[in-house]
Amino acid sequence: MALKLNPLTFQSQNYPSFSLPSMAGIRSPKVFMASTLSPGPKEVESLKKPFSPPREVHVQVTHSMPPQKIEIFKSIEGWAEKNILTYLKPVEKCWQPQDFLPDPASDGFDEQVRELRARAKELPDEYFVVLVGDMITEEALPTYQTMLNTLDGVRDETGASLTPWAIWTRAWTAEENRHGDLLNKYLYLSGRVDMRQIEKTIQYLIGSGMDPRTENSPYLGFIYTSFQERATFISHGNTARHAKDLGDLKLAQICGTIAADEKRHETAYTKIVEKLFEIDPDGTILSFADMMRKKISMPAHLMYDGRDDNLFEHFSAVAQRLEVYTARDYADILEFLVERWKVADLSGLSGEGRKAQDYLCGLAPRIRRLEERAQARAKVGPAMPFSWIFDRQVKI
Repeated sequence: MALKLNPLTFQSQNYPSFSLPSMAGIRSPKVFMASTLSPGPKEVESLKKPFSPPREVHVQVTHSMPPQKIEIFKSIEGWAEKNILTYLKPVEKCWQPQDFLPDPASDGFDEQVRELRARAKELPDEYFVVLVGDMITEEALPTYQTMLNTLDGVRDETGASLTPWAIWTRAWTAEENRHGDLLNKYLYLSGRVDMRQIEKTIQYLIGSGMDPRTENSPYLGFIYTSFQERATFISHGNTARHAKDLGDLKLAQICGTIAADEKRHETAYTKIVEKLFEIDPDGTILSFADMMRKKISMPAHLMYDGRDDNLFEHFSAVAQRLEVYTARDYADILEFLVERWKVADLSGLSGEGRKAQDYLCGLAPRIRRLEERAQARAKVGPAMPFSWIFDRQVKI
């Protein structure tokens, strides 16, 4: 999973802010990490909390799905095995990061690295801000597997469960793991970024987790992942387009290959939700509306580098300006899912279901209107230093 934006929160007069909902707390400037040194008197209190998440999250709601609905997911395990696991590729047929990188065992390794660095030298700092943000989001993969394993009825109960849901989660994670590996190694070899600051950001992000507000419900969880995988497909596709336009065809191939994986995963998750609409249209449409009312929180919304309290917002503003991922894309994804799941055509819904149907069918145009007004009011943003690129400034 990569960069995603929240298009309904506009805070600044200077640029649209794609940030946490208003309930989010202010980031503390200090995150206490454990130490092997003997603490002095003033340090004892800090060491009682080896890691303090840098942001507050929403009031936690858990296990909101009625227990009887777990049986729905048990009942379609056979269907999932035949229709979802087919979207996984055999490991031997999968690409690996090394397929796109200089070969360290080759006599020509040094020359290959020089060529990569020469191409990277031509890319602007703003592009690297977006590429690094995408990579950091991908590298927080342990958080995403954890999130999937919070979902009732589909979690991997043993760590090696043979249910199709558990097999999917592990194999999906294994496929996604290549994305962060590849981008991380490319950025390391490029010489254009501060890898230590990037590595700190990854550690902060994984330690902080994420707050998707899916409430242990696979209805909410699979709607969330359907949206996110499409957003990731769009984001990586656009970084590929930019790389091609900037003359780095190898990097364009890297980003495009990752985008293709995300598209395949999107297809699997949307197919699961399509099946839920078939079995339980009322419950599914209520869950879809609930997820959209809460807004799709972004996997990296707790991003922090130890310096910038608003790092995710600044990163998102650069992505918006470069049109890598925008509020318009958010609306397009919603519209795509409404059409994909034939929301407007559903019949036999309850009163609440019909209200949810009306809300969902009218939401994308509303988001576009809000985005257009925000863009009309937006001014040229200031330049901000990003630690990922040695504190060089990039306009947001």
